[in-house]
Amino acid sequence: MGDLAQADIIAVLQTALAPAFLLVAVGGMLGLFAGRLARIIDRSRILQDLFNETEGYDHKCVVEELHDLQLRIKIVNSAIYLSVISAIVACVLIGLLFVMGLTGYNLSAVIAGAFIIAMSLLSIALIQFLREVRIGVRDFMIREEYLEKTDQQT
Repeated sequence: MGDLAQADIIAVLQTALAPAFLLVAVGGMLGLFAGRLARIIDRSRILQDLFNETEGYDHKCVVEELHDLQLRIKIVNSAIYLSVISAIVACVLIGLLFVMGLTGYNLSAVIAGAFIIAMSLLSIALIQFLREVRIGVRDFMIREEYLEKTDQQT
């Protein structure tokens, strides 16, 4: 392999580092999303066990939380899906960088488009994650009857 080819490969590898870091970030986010999904599923199993044991207001609370958990599962699943597609596009982007660097074909527009698509998908995944967290925090609000009022509190 000549010096020119080695220099080309080194330049392409250096250029491909940014999308590679994107892949690392997406991998970390996928771990986070999978952990959230596991916790939601665990909570739904607990509530499903309580479903037949509760009545009245407590039963209503269980049912409402189960509805929210189902929504949260769908939202986290969509965040995972979007993140995986983003990672696949980033892999294609890295491949395109190598093709362009080693063959000399001008794929700049395709590479820019792939990067925009990958980042857009990742952004939408993060928005979905934000939605899921907001629902989770809302569901975690402590019911008023558990908060004892004292004279010092208003």
